[in-house]
Amino acid sequence: MNTRLILYSCIMLLDVFISSISQVMLKKAAEKEYKSFFDEYLNPLVFFAYVIFVVATFLTIFAYKVVPLSMGPILDATGYIYVTIFGVKIFHEKINKKRLIALALIITGIVIYALF
Repeated sequence: MNTRLILYSCIMLLDVFISSISQVMLKKAAEKEYKSFFDEYLNPLVFFAYVIFVVATFLTIFAYKVVPLSMGPILDATGYIYVTIFGVKIFHEKINKKRLIALALIITGIVIYALF
């Protein structure tokens, strides 16, 4: 792998990570009760989460200048790992056997792709 591909792959991984943070922000906002429709969708937490999604989209577009299309979904799959970690740490969710197997398959797929 060349240095440029590694750099742009890291940009894509950063994009996936900040998208995961945005998802956590939206879930936090969804846990609250709101007085009106506008309060629910126009509060700062939701607004900022969508701004992060837009930034992440542009980072993805930028990264795809160098990252092959076949590699993009593999890097994007790391989002499942981030969301699971955030779910356990922030929302105190439990990891069941199915989720653990699914994460193991995702990680195995990423490793296999990286090696071959």
